[in-house]
Amino acid sequence: MNKVGRYIFIALGLFFCMLMLRIIYPYFSFRYDVDFLLTKQYVLHILSWRVAFYTHISSSLLVLFIGIFQFVKPLLIQQPKFHRLAGKLYIILVLFISAPSGLVMAFYANGGIWAKTSFVIVSVLWWYFTFVAYRKIRKLDVKSHLNNMYRSYALTLSAITLRTYVFFLPGFLNLHGKEMYTLVSWLSWVPNLIVTELLIRYTASYKELLISRNK
Repeated sequence: MNKVGRYIFIALGLFFCMLMLRIIYPYFSFRYDVDFLLTKQYVLHILSWRVAFYTHISSSLLVLFIGIFQFVKPLLIQQPKFHRLAGKLYIILVLFISAPSGLVMAFYANGGIWAKTSFVIVSVLWWYFTFVAYRKIRKLDVKSHLNNMYRSYALTLSAITLRTYVFFLPGFLNLHGKEMYTLVSWLSWVPNLIVTELLIRYTASYKELLISRNK
């Protein structure tokens, strides 16, 4: 990204973080009649679900925030200590808190078996890509590390895309609540990964083209 692109990326990232903070803040009144919790009355008595819910929404916001600065090249080059510290925190949060708590919640997801399947898959993939990114950087394989961090953060952003689809899709599609939520559960992360894979391949092809031209 050029300088303008970086500013736009950071500004958008901070905007979405503030939006997510505004969404999750009311839940920490610990009342059970707040927005999403109104649809989860049948599981609120389950301690593991409640712990997973509050753990997931709080840790995922931090993961979303940290990730914004992991892909800004000047910070990566000029502040390597900050990059490594933030990267370690990102990996610890995803591997030990955010993804596992998301997996617990996935088994109780609204929308039936297909929505549950979607959320289980995305939780597992989120953990997997983050773990592979960690393993690759330990082996000094920077390229694979970056590619897997792109995939990991694409799934982190599913929190944003899910809410975007929930907001806009009802205006275009006339589906019942269960069908709509099932559709959104898959749309929230599958297109993210597809776009990420295309960008990874495009970037690799572009670099190869530049190298061949300079030979």
